[in-house]
Amino acid sequence: MLLAIDAGNTNVVFALFEGRKIKARWRIATDVRRTADEYAVWLLRLIEIEGVERSDVTQIIVSTVVPRALHNIDVLSNQYFGLTPLVAGDAPAEYAIEIDVEEPRSLGADRAVNAVAAHAKYPGDLILVDFGTATTFDVVDFNGAYKGGIIAAGINLSLDALVGKTAMLPRIAIEVPESTSVVGRNTEDQMLIGVFWGYVAMMEGLISRMRSEIGRPAKVIATGGLAVLFDEATDIFDVVDADLTLEGLALLAERASSQ
Repeated sequence: MLLAIDAGNTNVVFALFEGRKIKARWRIATDVRRTADEYAVWLLRLIEIEGVERSDVTQIIVSTVVPRALHNIDVLSNQYFGLTPLVAGDAPAEYAIEIDVEEPRSLGADRAVNAVAAHAKYPGDLILVDFGTATTFDVVDFNGAYKGGIIAAGINLSLDALVGKTAMLPRIAIEVPESTSVVGRNTEDQMLIGVFWGYVAMMEGLISRMRSEIGRPAKVIATGGLAVLFDEATDIFDVVDADLTLEGLALLAERASSQ
């Protein structure tokens, strides 16, 4: 059984795979101070609840955009599972795709793993939209090469900045506005319209420009926690694939095992 770990800026996601199928997943807030022992107390209990023995985990793979989190995950893997984790991008779990940008090493592991998974699942040119702490837009060509992309502030990050830098604006929840009107009649509605529909307009505009620049038909794949929410409000996405990163990790682990 594979344990895939995706350590992002906001959350660390753990997923158990049986073959290529996700059996269970859990998430915990990213905290670089969290020790391997703290991870273990939480994770081993959850694994037990799923009826899985610790010894059933025979392989671990991790991707992270938080380098300081890697050490304690490595200790967790070695001390509590007796396994040395594969690290996405490092031998033998290399991405095995062309990263055609000026500084290939600067590409985040999550974005590279998404590119690997998306090219394996979907033919042709692709635009990948990943809703995380930042929202990223990535272009993968029909040969599977990563060609570049865009980094924008995530919607929650944008909302935090708006509320944090103003004296009288309240905290609101991100949700689809009840009305399609973009003329708000109270402060909360006006904020939600600005944040939500403003974000939709930003996405639609950027994706339209990216499609024009690619010059060929490109399928748009959305992933990340808020993908489903925005899919209700726009037809810009061709596919919503919430597990793209985790499936990419499983694919890299499978390839590493076959070497």
